[in-house]
Amino acid sequence: MHKKELKVETVAPFKEIIDVIKEEGGDPFKFCYQCGKCDSVCPWNRVRTFSMRKLVRQASLGLTEIESEDIWRCSTCGRCPQNCPRGVKQIESGVALRRIATQNEVFPAAVEPLRTVSVGLMGEGNPFNDERKNRGDWAQGLSVKPFTKEMEVLYFSCCYLSYAPRLKKVAAATANVLNKAGVKFGILGERENCCGESIRKTGNEELFTKLAKENIQNFIDNGVKKILVSSPHSYHTFKNEYPEFMVNFEVVYVTDYLNQLIKDGRLKLSKECPKKVTYHDPCYLGRHNGIYDQPREILKRIAGLELVEMADSRENSLCCGGGGGRIWVETPKEERFSDLRVGQAVSVGAEVLATSCPYCITNFEDSRLSLDEGVVLEIKDITEILEELM
Repeated sequence: MHKKELKVETVAPFKEIIDVIKEEGGDPFKFCYQCGKCDSVCPWNRVRTFSMRKLVRQASLGLTEIESEDIWRCSTCGRCPQNCPRGVKQIESGVALRRIATQNEVFPAAVEPLRTVSVGLMGEGNPFNDERKNRGDWAQGLSVKPFTKEMEVLYFSCCYLSYAPRLKKVAAATANVLNKAGVKFGILGERENCCGESIRKTGNEELFTKLAKENIQNFIDNGVKKILVSSPHSYHTFKNEYPEFMVNFEVVYVTDYLNQLIKDGRLKLSKECPKKVTYHDPCYLGRHNGIYDQPREILKRIAGLELVEMADSRENSLCCGGGGGRIWVETPKEERFSDLRVGQAVSVGAEVLATSCPYCITNFEDSRLSLDEGVVLEIKDITEILEELM
């Protein structure tokens, strides 16, 4: 995308900034009639004062200061567009503001880590800037083979499951469960890039396009038709955003796939799990893509497991705080949504907080450390629970 000549030290003239916002996708801001429903459902207002309504109003008048940290707060959880009576499209419109800031290389101190993340994504194809050749190391010793077009499905593990020590356990559990069910699957390893979903939400459209095109070319070159994913963010972008490049792969989420394997008798659960478990709906799996029942169906099929619901479940699930690129920036402890969510799990007496998202697991594991001494709560991906039962 071309870079705008935009002075960022001071507020640009009204017409100029409005035109830029429209050009970058923020035109729906004009539909807002300031009802305030976005503020009433925004998780930020549980931990501090934040007004999406004010941000929308400023943008519609051309008064937005792109140096402001406020345009980076939205975790793109989907609660405000879900409740907006005017179709303001707060996520797309908010990303338009970030796009302007990114093009002008304006990053407040709180989001400076995005520069480092972008370097890693540009060079090594992952936000950790770890060597590309290590992307498939999580699969060593697990009877996981390189993908060939004769296989049933490509397993795309995502960056966190490929590089983060805690999340590698989820990738390994998934591979073990698939092997147990006799699924013929493979991985592309170092031939993969980050899916690009989160960096796109930070406004870096150019980098997203680069990552997406390289992934698409690799998928085509290797004869990929069906992709199995363990990250809601990969699921969302492969299913809903990659078709912008005139391609359509069959994209399946891991909980859907495993639930069907159980129904078909390919995956048998031979042990009991006598624990009280609660399930957290990830924003990009639930609100953004409508997957609520399949994960719960898996848990309900497990003998001895008692499934309990937290407050703010399903369509009203409380965001963990990791979407919109915020997984890469530090959030002060007193402002973490994940602390509230872990507290909700404890309040219903859960022994296990189950979910199906690497960002959620990362944030919940951090929040679990702040629990009172003597309170025991395990954070587990659904695949980890299934692995223990086989």
